Amino acid sequence: MPEQVITDRLLRSWLRCKRRAWLDRHGDQAQRLWTSHRALALSAQLASFQTLLPQKPGRGEAACAAAAPGVVGLRLHGLGPGGLALQAHPALLERVAGPSVWGEHAYQPVLGRQGRHLTREHRLVLMLWGRLLAERQRAPVPQALALAGAGRGLERQRLPLGGGLQRQLDEALERLAVDLDRPEPPPLVADRKKCVLCSWRGICDQEASRQGHLSEVSGIGGRRREMLLEHGITSLAELAASDPAALAEALAVHGEQHREVAAELVAQARVQASARPERRHGAPSPALPELASAPGVLLYDIESDPDARDDFLHGFVAVPRLASADPSLAWPRQADPGWRYQPLLALQEHGEARLWLRLRRLLARYPAWPLLHYGETEAIALLRLARRQGAQEGEIAALRGRLLDVHARLRRSWRLPVSSYGLKAVAGWLGFRWSQAGVDGARCLLWWRQWRRDGGTARLRRIFTYNRDDNLATWAVVRWLLDQDA
Repeated sequence: MPEQVITDRLLRSWLRCKRRAWLDRHGDQAQRLWTSHRALALSAQLASFQTLLPQKPGRGEAACAAAAPGVVGLRLHGLGPGGLALQAHPALLERVAGPSVWGEHAYQPVLGRQGRHLTREHRLVLMLWGRLLAERQRAPVPQALALAGAGRGLERQRLPLGGGLQRQLDEALERLAVDLDRPEPPPLVADRKKCVLCSWRGICDQEASRQGHLSEVSGIGGRRREMLLEHGITSLAELAASDPAALAEALAVHGEQHREVAAELVAQARVQASARPERRHGAPSPALPELASAPGVLLYDIESDPDARDDFLHGFVAVPRLASADPSLAWPRQADPGWRYQPLLALQEHGEARLWLRLRRLLARYPAWPLLHYGETEAIALLRLARRQGAQEGEIAALRGRLLDVHARLRRSWRLPVSSYGLKAVAGWLGFRWSQAGVDGARCLLWWRQWRRDGGTARLRRIFTYNRDDNLATWAVVRWLLDQDA
């Protein structure tokens, strides 16, 4: 049987999710799904590397011997605890002072990180790179470099590769080897919110549904799942069969907030178990009374780059009212190709003042038309922009009065048989389909960064299509609410 090598890629996967690492080694690769999050991370890392070393890096051992300032493509081998075979491919090596097997210079590993802080994953992967690099260059690697951002905003963080980190790495490698030798994959993680980032999410979603995993119940994360397990509730079906009052008393030991949410968790589990929506007791009807007299509505959706704190696209779809006094008949049942889609690109080089002027002009063309958006992002962003641009309190108050959060109105009125109340899950349950298969916000952000770097009308067209579809998905939820009220 060939020797099983432990790679830095497997280590990264295991530090995120033990099941993911097992599937990386043993899973059916045909079932992996492409994820834009990895492409985004690699794109951000490349941008930071280009800021650190503007010249193109050399490749492999020959570049190290030639004292290239930066080197990629060097494969490192070595042995870990208990003779484990190790292999790594550092993202970048940076030349530093000091003798090595290659001459009067040596190298240190460099990693591009996302997020504000170095994580355990970053530290242990850099430690592995440093250990194997030290063996190859026959010179110590006392520290590694982590980068974040690009251009003038590049952040450099130096990580000492000391003894404590060495011990942590050895322990992690030993435990990783044990998990990889399992005949069956490790159990699903307790909190599956980040599973959307993983290429194995498809088969894990199927397994979670098959098990009735508690994480499938909207409102249950890792901590609440642990509480429920402590009290003998192990599945969605068992939660649905629980007595709400008894569960409230049981959860009260963990804090009053958990007592208060117990009845809601049981009610949500029952709705999901029955696969039928349920109107909340005492819910206001209609859910969107503002539409009774509105001459039309503007559907509103923002696309953002959170790392750059950049709301780069404000997209609107104008939906005019039909000629009917009956609210249920006054609005179109299906999306109409004739609805006007109006995208406003917010290029940072043009400045916020120009964007605010364009937004005010667009909104002024549709007086008294409510702005329907899904989630709080659009309202927060638009009102903050108005304040930064010196809008008067009267204008801000009027703008706030036009903004209607469809997500909030839905949650206030209904429980749905969905594991998430996000737009994708709710509109998908209603039968809405995005015109570009497999596209999400991360894929849209990737297109945006590629367009900013390389241009291309095709990418911009895809971004607009995705944004328009998000607006039409919001309309699908609005239309369903109107139908229930009717």
